[in-house]
Amino acid sequence: MATITLQGNEINTNGEIPSVGSDAPDFFLVNSEMKDISLSDYKGKKKLLSIVPSLDTPVCATSTIKFNKSAKDNPNVVFLIISADLPFAMSRFCKAENLENVVSLSMMRSRNFAKDYGVLISDGPLAGITARALLVLDENDKVIYSDIISEIANEPDYDSALKLL
Repeated sequence: MATITLQGNEINTNGEIPSVGSDAPDFFLVNSEMKDISLSDYKGKKKLLSIVPSLDTPVCATSTIKFNKSAKDNPNVVFLIISADLPFAMSRFCKAENLENVVSLSMMRSRNFAKDYGVLISDGPLAGITARALLVLDENDKVIYSDIISEIANEPDYDSALKLL
């Protein structure tokens, strides 16, 4: 279990985020077309996983917009934005912000992704959604960068993750 904070108040996740050097767990999430997507759908490509509580918050929106700009400069990398939001809401947000370089994925059908990645918030007002976290996976799905953001209201360390791409 990881302890993070929400505006300075401690909350906990269900486990630990995958560590650098480990194999990333497979997942099944839902894309904007309501199709199940797995990690293996991106086999052979580097991946950045931006795990966010909801695109309907300022920090999640800001980080997604920044990653969309970075994705434009890294066409061989898949930028996955993962949240508990419904695919419809994620699509509306991406369309309204003209975000065409990131892939939004929803935990709509299952919380297994959040459980397997150790980012499911288990207590406090945000219980049931994800902590903010950032992972970079190599072409073989090995974790090469792993960070759970200690204060959920803070932005991630963009530069540390992006330099590995």
